[in-house]
Amino acid sequence: MIAVQSLTRHFGSIKAVDNISFTVGKGEILGFLGPNGAGKSTTMKMITTFLPPTSGTATVGGFDVIAQPLEARAKIGYLPESSPSYRDMNVFDFLMFAAEVRGYDGDERLNRVKKIMETCNLKEVAYQQIDTLSKGFRQRVGFAQAFLHDPEYLILDEPTDGLDPNQKQEVRNLIKQMGREKCIILSTHILEEVEAVCSRAIIIGEGKIVADGSPEELRSRSKLHGAITLELIGVEAKDALAGLEKVQFVDRVTDLTPSAAEGGAEKNGKKVIRLRLYPMSGKSIAHETASFIHQKNWQVDGFTVEKGDLNEVFYSLTKGGVAR
Repeated sequence: MIAVQSLTRHFGSIKAVDNISFTVGKGEILGFLGPNGAGKSTTMKMITTFLPPTSGTATVGGFDVIAQPLEARAKIGYLPESSPSYRDMNVFDFLMFAAEVRGYDGDERLNRVKKIMETCNLKEVAYQQIDTLSKGFRQRVGFAQAFLHDPEYLILDEPTDGLDPNQKQEVRNLIKQMGREKCIILSTHILEEVEAVCSRAIIIGEGKIVADGSPEELRSRSKLHGAITLELIGVEAKDALAGLEKVQFVDRVTDLTPSAAEGGAEKNGKKVIRLRLYPMSGKSIAHETASFIHQKNWQVDGFTVEKGDLNEVFYSLTKGGVAR
């Protein structure tokens, strides 16, 4: 596993990373989530030995990043932010160089480069200068150098930043495929990324860990978690509000119905109203709400139990703080 222990980093008087600890195991894809400047990249640079910590340490596969940096590096595939490379080289030569730096030569070196180019779909640009590639292809080159030596641990800093939707999907599929057998940490400020790829997420704000759990566990902290979004046909809003507010465990009801000016909806000539019922803390209201509607014999056009809004949780935990 990767084990981070009381990791701290100062830049002068600024505390960029503040005494954080966590572990990540094999088969786990950890999303390291935070606003820009939250300390994500600084943490990754310390784990990969690019930056020494002010205090604390981390181990990668049992190797301490301070006492045994070379052994730790050998275990890691690292994709830094913006995928840096030697852009005056062509793709094939750059990957051959990366393989040589990793200690490969002869047929093994060539075979590894050919295999990773196939995995990352780079064969069509093999002899094209990196500087002339699209951002998507440059990102693939970055992935290829990170995966070249089949590392047990992958550290990916903003791996889909700037990619178009198709490119993002390709990268996410590749990460999920790799994640079955490896230990992966990826940093991002894109919440969609966490839900699409990660089995677990850590939210960092002002250099501190403010939340740690699965995407589902984090969504459960949302005020929207367990709320009911309800659409009723031919029911007066005031009647619906008055009745639903009395349903057991309902904390409050809000009217989300668009006004006539906003193009309020109708169905079969009858007005459609849209309401949202919020539960009391820790309570479920789906069964009680459905029973009440059945008793009233109201016509239902939509009944959704909300999972929770990760954006809301992220904002509530990190607002007001731009960590360094």
